Amino acid sequence: MNDLAAIESQLQLYFDGLYEGDGDKIEKVFHEASSLFSVAADGKLNELPRAQWVEWMKSRKSSKEQGLERKDWIVSIDRSGPNTAFAKVHCQIPPRYFTDYLTLAKLSDGWRIVSKTFHTDMR
Repeated sequence: MNDLAAIESQLQLYFDGLYEGDGDKIEKVFHEASSLFSVAADGKLNELPRAQWVEWMKSRKSSKEQGLERKDWIVSIDRSGPNTAFAKVHCQIPPRYFTDYLTLAKLSDGWRIVSKTFHTDMR
């Protein structure tokens, strides 16, 4: 599998994990040292470690279980070198709609997401 296909495969695993509420899939695609970042309404940076996010995902009722529409897609992938990439993706857990900026690194075990910065719209 070429690198672009491998990155796309990891992003699909991410989408599947989100929709299904499957923490194991999220753990496979996100590096254990990764964190999620967002900006609060007061302008402060929020950081959520991967382990905390996975536990929250495992405890909630998934979008799939709720019968919610699935709509996720890759907007762009930018590779800056043989071992680094950046992806912009859209996904949803209604009523929250996300734009995610994902930094990926090609490590000894393949492509992994090492950082996620996201924006949420409520509808």
